[in-house]
Amino acid sequence: MKKIGIIGGAGYTAGELVRLLIHHPKVKIDFIYSTSNAGNPVSYIHQDLAGETDLVFTDQINPNVDVLFLCLGHGNSKEFLSKTKFSDDTKIIDLSNDFRLLADKVFEGKEFIYGLPELNMEGIKKAQYIANPGCFATALQLAILPLAAAQKIKDDIHINAVTGATGAGTSLSETTHFAWRDNNFSYYKPFTHQHLGEINQTIQQLQKGSEAEVIFMPNRGNFSRGIFATVYTKFDGTLEEAQEIYKTYYKDAVFTTVSDAQIHMKQVVNTNKCLIHLHLHKGKLLISSAIDNLTKGASGQAIHNMNLMYGWEENEGLKLKANYF
Repeated sequence: MKKIGIIGGAGYTAGELVRLLIHHPKVKIDFIYSTSNAGNPVSYIHQDLAGETDLVFTDQINPNVDVLFLCLGHGNSKEFLSKTKFSDDTKIIDLSNDFRLLADKVFEGKEFIYGLPELNMEGIKKAQYIANPGCFATALQLAILPLAAAQKIKDDIHINAVTGATGAGTSLSETTHFAWRDNNFSYYKPFTHQHLGEINQTIQQLQKGSEAEVIFMPNRGNFSRGIFATVYTKFDGTLEEAQEIYKTYYKDAVFTTVSDAQIHMKQVVNTNKCLIHLHLHKGKLLISSAIDNLTKGASGQAIHNMNLMYGWEENEGLKLKANYF
C-alpha cells in the first residue's frame, strides 16, 4: 500500500481526492494537511464523507510519503515546496497552475511533466513530478488534440464553454452566492482565461508553427459541477474523415470516448470520463466536449496520473458511474 499525503485538504479538489482514494485498493491516506482545520474530522468539512472515514485533518507532515498531492491555491505550490522538503523518492502531483507551462516546469531541480494522459502518456509513466492540467484546459484540449496531431488546424478556433460553481473553489465571492448563481448565467475572463497558456502550448507541441488563435469565452452556469464545451473551426474534409481522425487518436484512451450520438453533461458528472461528439456544417467542424471539472478536470485525472506512474491499471479507483438521474 502506497502512503498518500494531501496538502490543502479543505478545498473541493482535496475532498474529491479523499472520496476516491479511501476506496482505492492500492493506497492509504497517511495525512491530510490543513492548518485551519487541524484536529477536525475530515467529514466535518467534506460532509459527503460522513460515515465513510474517520480521518482527521492535521498540521503535521510526513516527508516520507510515497505520493504527495498539492491542492493549494494557484501560486502557492512553489512557495510550499520551497519551505517544505520531502523524500527524494516522493512522487508529487500538483493540482495548481504553478508548473504547467514550459517556462515553469523545472523547480529546484524537479522537472514537472504536464499530466494530460491523452497527450503525454509515456512521459507520465516515467515521471516523478506531475503538473495536473486545469479543468477547462482538459475539456478543451481533448476537443482539439486529434486535429492538432493530424496537422488539421488551419484557422482560428472558437470556444464557448460553461462550468459549474465548484470551478470557482470554496472561497466565497459575489458570483458564488446562491442568490446570484440560481437561475443565472454569465461569462467571465473573456478571451483571457488563464488556461489558454496550456492550450496554446499543447497545440504547438503537436502542430508546430500553427498560427491559429484560440478564442475562448468561459461561462458560469447555475449548477454545481461539470463542464460542457462547444469548439468550432474550419475543416477541409467530410464528417466521416473527422470521425476517423478522432476515433483513431482515442482508440486506446481509457477515459475519452468519441460518441456518434449528441452528448450532454449528465453523462459524465461524477466520472473520470470525457465524451466527444462531432458535427460538420458548411465546412465548420463543431466539437462538443463534456467532463466533470472535479474528477476528469482535477482529482480523478490526478489519480489517473498516479496509476500511470506506478504501472497500475489506468482505471484503478476510478470505476465510477455518472449521476444521470
